[in-house]
Amino acid sequence: ESSHFYRDPNRPVHKIWTNVECSKYYLCLEGEVFHFKCSEGLNFDVIRQICDFKQNVENCHITAETPIPKPLLDKATCTELDHWGCADGTCLPNEYFCDGSLDCPDESDEGWCDVNNDPNAAGPCDLRYCRLPDCFCSKDGTHIPGFLDVRSVPQMILLTFDGPVNFENWELFSQTLFKGNRRNPNNCPIKATFFVPHSYTNYQYVQKLWNNGHEIAVQSVTQRSPEIWWSKNATIEDWFDEMVGQANILNRFASVRMEEIRGMRVPFLRVGWNRQFLMMKEFGFVYDSSMVAPFSNPPLWPYTLDYKMPHTCTGMQQNCPSRSYSGLWELVINQLEYGDYTCSMIDNCPVYLNGDDIYRMLTHNFKRHYLSNRAPFGLYFHALWFKKTEYLNAFLKFLDDVKKFPDVYFVTNQQAIQWMRHPIASNQLHQIESWNCKPKKLETHELACQIANICKLRSRVLQQDRYFHTCKECPAQYPWIRNEFGLD
Repeated sequence: ESSHFYRDPNRPVHKIWTNVECSKYYLCLEGEVFHFKCSEGLNFDVIRQICDFKQNVENCHITAETPIPKPLLDKATCTELDHWGCADGTCLPNEYFCDGSLDCPDESDEGWCDVNNDPNAAGPCDLRYCRLPDCFCSKDGTHIPGFLDVRSVPQMILLTFDGPVNFENWELFSQTLFKGNRRNPNNCPIKATFFVPHSYTNYQYVQKLWNNGHEIAVQSVTQRSPEIWWSKNATIEDWFDEMVGQANILNRFASVRMEEIRGMRVPFLRVGWNRQFLMMKEFGFVYDSSMVAPFSNPPLWPYTLDYKMPHTCTGMQQNCPSRSYSGLWELVINQLEYGDYTCSMIDNCPVYLNGDDIYRMLTHNFKRHYLSNRAPFGLYFHALWFKKTEYLNAFLKFLDDVKKFPDVYFVTNQQAIQWMRHPIASNQLHQIESWNCKPKKLETHELACQIANICKLRSRVLQQDRYFHTCKECPAQYPWIRNEFGLD
């Protein structure tokens, strides 16, 4: 019984190194064995726990990952007070344990580093020291910021979209959902947050969304597979290449101001342990929105990572941060409920639902928030979900219903954080400048063009040509990690 994948211990010896056998792997959960197989051309790396090109896998003969011994820590006999012991008794400075770098000869300093075992882990919420606007926590994650009476709290709805913005979804965004006719109680148009990856994105369209007041956030350059790479294998350098690289691309080719690119979501919602959050802290990201909380009633409010997160790390082989990252916000994903099912992103909900089911699900979950603690109600989409006409109509009906409420606002993630930093009653929202709808003051070069440059660019890395749409001059190469400006 383990959360790690392994090979068949009874596989024939003469087939160990065959691609057929090396591509198979298994998982044992609650006494039941599940069988998996890598995609064609890939083999399973039992050490890294991922499928990779067969030339990169050199452990087909190993049945299971060797367990890493548990460090002795303060049980070791170390002469210096600020040192702990590895499993073999080697003494190292305390800060070397679970810092992402292997230091113990037996590697035990990095083998037990989850939220429950990291010896340098963040402590539980301490309200004596955690104060807004820079810190927010509660023991179970459900408390309202500022101790406001729930009846005076605006119900924020956070619409977020993951994936490239391009011709396939531009009409949905520009003509259907955000035409300007749907407005908040303060008469400002409803807004959304777009987590934009690089591949297949039209940067002219991104620039238009930003011009119109929507939030543009980051979702990596490559969106590479396998999913578990983000949680287990991505180094701090990889995180910089992927996330800061995409921020640079958005700034260069869509003119989105760097100081406004402050949020990110990891592809596949695969949280990247402390390495992800070290990168975020160093670059200056304000928030992450990748962690899925277990279903709870009432739902959870966003929180800062000054203290231990108020929920378990949900998902198979997820790798949530264990350390404290002061002032860094987590816009936690509250799951939707439909009957006996729960789902994080709406397009992960049961596929057999019809339009009426979708409308009932949206209404039910809205009430879960509105009639309890009014934690922000997040709705997380890929644009492809709206291709089903009955789903689109159900969503529009829901939009038109809830916008009749005098205290329901569709806001961006950053607007939600700004309210949480300075929580005020619904009847005083005019005091929050970012919630007003004054037109964004744009420099000439920041205005989206009417006709984009369509660049046919060669990618040396991808070994193919790609079309690239931008209001800026065409780069020499297709932008990619470690060459985000497309230099020759």
